[in-house]
Amino acid sequence: MHQREATSDLASSGGARGGQMALDAAQASPTPAIAATARILARLKDQPGPLLPVLHAVQHELGCIPAAAVQTIAEALNLSRAEVHGVITFYPHFRNEPAARHTLEVCRAEACQAMGGERLAAHARTALGCDFHANSKNGDFTLEPVYCLGLCAQSPAVMIDGLPHARVTPEKLDRLLARTLEGQS
Repeated sequence: MHQREATSDLASSGGARGGQMALDAAQASPTPAIAATARILARLKDQPGPLLPVLHAVQHELGCIPAAAVQTIAEALNLSRAEVHGVITFYPHFRNEPAARHTLEVCRAEACQAMGGERLAAHARTALGCDFHANSKNGDFTLEPVYCLGLCAQSPAVMIDGLPHARVTPEKLDRLLARTLEGQS
């Protein structure tokens, strides 16, 4: 029986250049987002299941995962762009646009909802003029849902730029947002 070397058509997977060759090309890119993504990939690509750590690192460094980074990640990891995009869109933590200067996270867990969290969330959406996973029109705040801040006994709760606040009413939220903009969080 004659054995042939197995080959695959990588063009259909989006990784036609694939692997190290794609990574080398990305590292030489004049585009800062692609070069940063390539540095991250060089550091993380050989660990088991590298996609999520790479996506977290890219977002941490760039503030988001731009479309150019998706292509670079797909090629370097021999994945299709659709696979990478699917993971990015599945997890609400990942964003394809930079976050605003400040992040408001409103707890959406049951304890907070039972204590007026839905009313607080509606007020936050109205006050910022945007929905969850979006930036306010003035670019000051990104509004994100969070599913438990561990302040259940003091609900409803929010977190602004990583600082938790308990027993938040719509009026208190307005004061917290104003203080955040004044730089006094």
